[in-house]
Amino acid sequence: MDMNLNEQLAGDVIIDDLADGAAAAAGAAHNPARALPQMMRRIPVTLTLEVGSARVSLQELMEIGPASVLPLDSLAGEPLVIKVNGTPIGRAEVVVAGEQYGLKVIDLDGLNLDLLAP
Repeated sequence: MDMNLNEQLAGDVIIDDLADGAAAAAGAAHNPARALPQMMRRIPVTLTLEVGSARVSLQELMEIGPASVLPLDSLAGEPLVIKVNGTPIGRAEVVVAGEQYGLKVIDLDGLNLDLLAP
């Protein structure tokens, strides 16, 4: 019996929902990423944190050197912008996790998987 891709994706969602039960439904309400079909969960995306930005002229850019300091458009202590593939999805704080930096998510107001392009 041949199935088209839409039927296979629908089957994956049904199987996931049956396997995870009520926990999957509750998790999907809080985290839209958990509602993804199984085959889409492994698609890699780039997660970045944006501290801020500065608008400079080409002349100012040419004058930047190793000791240069450029003021950014964000205040010290403000949450950083979380971006997925360049699309803002929320805000976070930087934390230290062992010997590495990590992020502590504050909110994910902009997490809309339809806008994210791999």
